Amino acid sequence: MRVRFEGVSKNFGSHAALHDVSLDVEPGECLVLLGPSGCGKTTMLRLLAGLERPDAGRIWIGDRVVNDVEPAQRDIAMVFQNYALYPHFTVAENIAFPLRARGGLAVDEIDRRVRAAASRVAIQALLDRRPAQLSGGQQQRVALARAIVRNPSVYLMDEPLSNLDAQLRLQTRT
Repeated sequence: MRVRFEGVSKNFGSHAALHDVSLDVEPGECLVLLGPSGCGKTTMLRLLAGLERPDAGRIWIGDRVVNDVEPAQRDIAMVFQNYALYPHFTVAENIAFPLRARGGLAVDEIDRRVRAAASRVAIQALLDRRPAQLSGGQQQRVALARAIVRNPSVYLMDEPLSNLDAQLRLQTRT
């Protein structure tokens, strides 16, 4: 789905985190934001996800302006650097959570999607474990699988591969 920022600005007090940012990301494109800490990368992701509101400008997802659309209504999956896994759930339950929360899918369809997402990030053998039993890299792959299983219109990733070793980082990017 196309994502567009038109003249977007965001301030935190007297600090301008973003000033008049415009960009277009076409369907199927991957945009990577690079820059030093504090330059606004995470702020852009949080604005697109609806976790923050812009002070100026418009944010589009597809053909609609989403400035005032609630996060749950944006069809976005976001993966953070810190995993955000439920410690009392198994890996399978963590991956299935967004599907169960949304409702409307049969148990066997949820199971099929969970296994497919786990397979894509090579954690299918870990589905019965809990997050505390996993390495940092394995936990990160659970978070990635949880985003993949939703099949959203837009994926947002805030340093999702930073805790993976070099070989796994390359494999996961592919």
